[in-house]
Amino acid sequence: MAQLRGTDLKRLHRSWRRRKTHRLALLLESVQSPFNVGSIVRTAAAFGVQDLYLVGSAPVRSPNAQKTAMGTDRYLSCLDYENVAAAVAAARATGYRVIGLELADEATPLHELDLDRDTCIALGHEDRGLSASALGLCDAVAYVPQLGKVGSLNVAVAAAIACYEARRQDWAAMVGPAAAVDPVAEIGPAAAVEPAATAGPAAAVERAAPVARAAPVEPDAAEQAADG
Repeated sequence: MAQLRGTDLKRLHRSWRRRKTHRLALLLESVQSPFNVGSIVRTAAAFGVQDLYLVGSAPVRSPNAQKTAMGTDRYLSCLDYENVAAAVAAARATGYRVIGLELADEATPLHELDLDRDTCIALGHEDRGLSASALGLCDAVAYVPQLGKVGSLNVAVAAAIACYEARRQDWAAMVGPAAAVDPVAEIGPAAAVEPAATAGPAAAVERAAPVARAAPVEPDAAEQAADG
């Protein structure tokens, strides 16, 4: 077994990208840490998120956010909104079902929720989570079940878990010849790679002003530039 590199790694990612049938978006409400925002952006780019809706969150292009984003925001459409109602309305108008990720009394375990459709996952402040108005605007609210003695997850980790679960349901629902594609077979017997998961919300940092963003670059057109 050997690590995949270069062309073989790109072929593997391309094979999973072909299995994607639904669009995925993220909505960040008051995520204050630029490092968290940057980490979420990089995770979003890795899972093929198309749209990032920002409400009072740290700017994506700030130097600290870019330390973790590493320029991957160029693969997303990042849009800023003055309030969460406007952001949710914009996501719905684009065809997304908005799912809040929060430890709330009527929330559903994330893996039990139907994410096999165009989905926008909303995440909130590192300490306070999603606001009451944001929760009231969501089409459904989910949470990540936790088994240990720690009561919450970092918001960037939560975003990664939610993105993976949405993609996992999309891939699992596929039927017919497309579902039979073996990513490893496409690149030869060099290695077997498993998709990885991560985790959800916790931690407070400083405030920063949001910025406007540009349109994304298509992954296939730019993949030579960014496998970082």
